[in-house]
This record gives sequence, C-alpha cells and structure tokens, in this order.
Amino acid sequence: MREKTSAENLKYLRLLGEQYPTIEALCTEITRLSAQLSLPMGTEHFMSDLHGEYEAFCHIMNNCSGVIREKVNLWLGNQLTQTEADEFCTLIYYPSAILRQHTQKGTATPAWYRAQVERMVHLARMLSSKYTRDQVRKAMPADWSFLLDELLHYQDEIAAQTEQEDNRRRYHDAIISSLISTSSCDSLIQALTVLIKNLAVDRLHVVGDIFDRGPRADSIMDILMRHHAVDIEWGNHDVLWMGAASGSEACVAAVLRNSLAYNNMDVLERGYGIPLRPLILFAEKLYPELPPEKAALQAITLMMFKLEGQLIQRHPEFDMQDRLLLHKLDPVKKQIEIDGELWPVKDMTWPTLNPDDPYQLSPEEADIISQLRHAFTHSPRLHEHIAFLYHRGWMYRTCNGNLLFHGCVPLNADGSFLKKRLGGVERGGRALMDYCDQIARQAFYTGDSYALDFMWYLWCGTDSPVCGRKIKTFARAYVPDERAWQEPRNAYYTYYNDEQKCEEILAAFGLTNEDAHIINGHTPVRVTHGESPLKANGRLVVIDGGFCRAYQKTTGIAGYTLIANSHGMRLMSHQPFTTLRDAQETGRDIHSQSFEFASYPERKYVRDTDHGKALKERMDDLVTLLGAYRAGDVNMQK
Repeated sequence: MREKTSAENLKYLRLLGEQYPTIEALCTEITRLSAQLSLPMGTEHFMSDLHGEYEAFCHIMNNCSGVIREKVNLWLGNQLTQTEADEFCTLIYYPSAILRQHTQKGTATPAWYRAQVERMVHLARMLSSKYTRDQVRKAMPADWSFLLDELLHYQDEIAAQTEQEDNRRRYHDAIISSLISTSSCDSLIQALTVLIKNLAVDRLHVVGDIFDRGPRADSIMDILMRHHAVDIEWGNHDVLWMGAASGSEACVAAVLRNSLAYNNMDVLERGYGIPLRPLILFAEKLYPELPPEKAALQAITLMMFKLEGQLIQRHPEFDMQDRLLLHKLDPVKKQIEIDGELWPVKDMTWPTLNPDDPYQLSPEEADIISQLRHAFTHSPRLHEHIAFLYHRGWMYRTCNGNLLFHGCVPLNADGSFLKKRLGGVERGGRALMDYCDQIARQAFYTGDSYALDFMWYLWCGTDSPVCGRKIKTFARAYVPDERAWQEPRNAYYTYYNDEQKCEEILAAFGLTNEDAHIINGHTPVRVTHGESPLKANGRLVVIDGGFCRAYQKTTGIAGYTLIANSHGMRLMSHQPFTTLRDAQETGRDIHSQSFEFASYPERKYVRDTDHGKALKERMDDLVTLLGAYRAGDVNMQK
C-alpha cells in the first residue's frame, strides 16, 4: 500500500508543482535531467597565486592552459599546417588584435573570413558535445545566440548528400555570406571565440592570492567577474585586501607597504582611486634624503608596525607577542633583540618613534592612516571587487571529491589538528576553517572591530589557515643579516608529504573517495631545487609554481595549473610569458608541458559530480511529484 504523503511534503510538492503545472511539463523536465546526467563531466581549470600578473593570467585564461590548442590539434590537425594552427589559436585567444592586424595588412578577405568561421564553428560544435543545447545557448553571447545556434547545429559531417542536406548547406552558406557582405564577421568571430572558451572550461577554480606583487590585480578581478563559472578559495594576500576594504587600519598599512615595496602603486592610484599624495608629502618631510617612494615606504612600514603592535596587545589569544619588536629596538646602538638574540639593524632613523610609547602613532601618522582608511572603505571599484570575493569565495571548498584551500590545515608537531582558542572556544581542523570563514564575512558585512582585527591575524598569523608560517617582516625590513629572515612553517608543510595524513585531512572534510585530492597553493614549488608539485603519492597537488615574476628565478618556471576532465587530472607546467603584445604580434604561445597524474578507471559523467548529485535529488523530487499528481494528492495547475 502506498504511504500517505506527509503534510510537510505536500506543501513542498505543491510549491514545486507551480513550476511544472502539468504531467507533460513534469515528464519533459525529468527526461531532460536524466539525459543531462549521462553527459561527460565538464572540464575544470585550477589556478593559484596569480599575484597581479595580469598579462600571464590573461593568456592562460585565453588558451585555457593549453586545452584549446590540444583541441585544435585533435580536431583540425589534419587540415592545418603548424603555422596555420598557431595563427588560428592566436585568433581565438586575441580576436580583436588579430582581426585588426589582418584588416591593416589587407588579408581579411571574404575567403579568409569564411575559412576562420568554418573552423571555429567546427571547433565549437565538437566542444559542445559535452553539454545540453540549453547549456550551449547560455554560453553564447546573447546578441549572437540565434545565429550561433543555427551554425552549430548544421550537420556537415553527414556524408550522404540528400536534398535536405543541400538545403541546410545553402542556408548555412547564406548566413556566412550575409555576414561577410555586411562587414559583420568580426563581431561573429569574437562571439565564436567567447563561446569556444566558455565551452572549453566548464568551471574555473582560483585557489587564492589574486592580489599583491604583480602590477594589475584589479584587471584580473575584472576578468573573473565576467567569467561564466568561477569560485575562489581565499589566500592570505586576498584576505589582507579584504580586511583593508572592510576598514582594518593594520591591513590598510600592510597593503600600502606591499604595494610600495613592489613598486606597484598603479593598482592603488589608477586601479582603485586611492590617493598616495598625502602619505608621500608626509614622508618627504620625515626622510628628505630619500626618493619620494622610498620615503613613503619607510614611513608606512613604521606605521604598520605600530598598528600591528596595538592589535597584538588587544588580542593575546592570537599568540603573536613575538612580533612586538619596536620596544626592543635600540636606535642608539643600532640593534634589536629578536627571539632572544641581538641583531644589528640598518643605519637609519625613526623620527616618529617614541621610546616611552613605541606603538603609539604620532598625530600626523594617525591623520594619514585615517585618510587612507577612508579611501579604502569608500573606493567603489575596490568594493565591487571585494564584494565579488565574498560572494564567490570561501576559506575552503570541496568540489567533485577534491578539497581546495590556499594555505594549510594547521597541525601540531605530532600531526594532530592544531586547536586554537578563538571566540572563547577551542577549534581545530574543519571547525577552525569554518570559524575563520564566518569571522571574515563579519568584517565586511558588519565592520565588527574584533572581526577587523581578525583579518590581520588571518593575513599573517603563524596558526592562520591562509598563512601558516612565522612571518619575519620586521627582520626583512630592518635587519641586513638574512639568517634573521628564516620563517618556520606550520607542521602541515611536513605532513603534507604523508599520504595517510592527507587521507585523514580529506576525511575530516567528508571526503573518503579513493580518488580524492587536496589542491593547494601558497608555497612556490622550487623546480630548480628538485621539488615536485605532487606530494603524498599524488594525494596532494601544489599548483603555486611561480606566476609571480619575482619568484621565477627561484622556481624555474612560470606557474602550474591543473586540468581535470572526465578522463583524469593533469598538471600543466608553464614557461615564462613574455608580453601580450608579443603574443599578439608573433603568435608566440606559452610553452606548457602536460603530465597526467590521475587517470580514472572509468570515464566520469555528470551523474558522478556534485552538480549531478544535486540534479539527481531534484529529479527524485520531480518523480515524487509525478506520483502525487497521479495519485491525486496534488492538483495539477492546468
């Protein structure tokens, strides 16, 4: 006997029935979902530690870490020479620039346009085979969706030339001829390149550190905000900017110091409209012997250590008293005590340092910080970008059986989860990560003073999940002896080589599948020193290989990215990028090497993904609604 539907379930089913008012509509949706579950899993693209390197990021986004070139070679390789393939790929990567070049050279002939459109339509058609028609339409630029849909679904592979096929061919040719005659092919080609890139990668994962060091993190954020499907796992440099935009004075000072140290003021002044002139004018009076930017760096560095000192004194629970160093500085003897040892400091002056109260800002410094804080909290473009980071970002994320986070899951020396007493409660492992996520959101959405201070702790705390090392900023700024610069790391960075420990971490986040992986950023892989991005017998993958130009002499490469598709997972190692102009003018691509480290015994389909599980749950609900319709428990709307 059929069980009676509960009142609670009936209420839900009636609400669901408003979307599908008839049995016909319901059966159509059940069939659509069932068919979608049978499609191959879409391609996922993982990137990390972009550090403002806009041009290299832009190119890797355009070539989808080499996926587009692979598909061109696979599906058009027998039709194109290597030179033609290079030119075709460059056209896909940079359509506006390449179309302009051909127009200027007079090579943009009707025959050339027709050839490029035919090839792109063929490529897009092949890429679309992993998606429903509805998904493909959504991936198309709206203004071109009708024509692109018509071009994609002309079946030119049919060998038999029937009358119906001739009709379709004439229709297809007429569309292209009309676009050529109306000088609209440039727009069509640009629309096709958007579609190809959207289909080549189903989802993008950015595993932290978009900001700092490189010149234009703001331009990277603009691209991410336009992406059709992206999630972000916050890095410590992202958290620093999030804290500054939320109003943390210590974070504001640290952002400014980083930007000045890397000669990277454009992102502040032109990118986000944050004026540095008051700081520079103030610094020139303090340090007239230094160039303006060096003087500003010196001034903001001292202000930063004062603000950090105040914050550490407010929060002994952060366990960062070892960073209280200004009171241990002897300006006369030019030395400082760090960790019980005396170190000589650089020959310099500290004109605003009060020996009786070393962590107190001078009135002028307090005014400068107040102005800068106001600039950060009232920059419309910065707040648009930071709001996006909160909307699409997390401390960690589990996706399709993998655990993604930027820094670490803090561990004790014995390998157990480090427990930190924060907010009056001891938390470790996943609970600590969840708490950090919660407080980070409070900082932006409520401006709570504790949450603002916590953002600075997240940025540089030894036990912070996005930092995980004892940062020696003071020693690096003032102590010339590099032995004082060593930064001990959390035990996680020892245990992440241990397969059993990685499995324990995965299990703590609910991942017990045999093909689960930890995907990590934060620590550059020093290839020249023999380091491998694969740890723990392949259970953990580090994809920070050196996007940042400042690291490339040490790492020996220009970054790792990761590709996961229905067949397995591949690491892509990239050689240094030149410039966008060079890539556009010469067709020079980033040289990348592919290494498959995890192949699935059976191909994965949508039904095997997190999205597939959600689709199956919905389909089960719809089947239940169908039964309720047929039993008369729920009345059809029509």
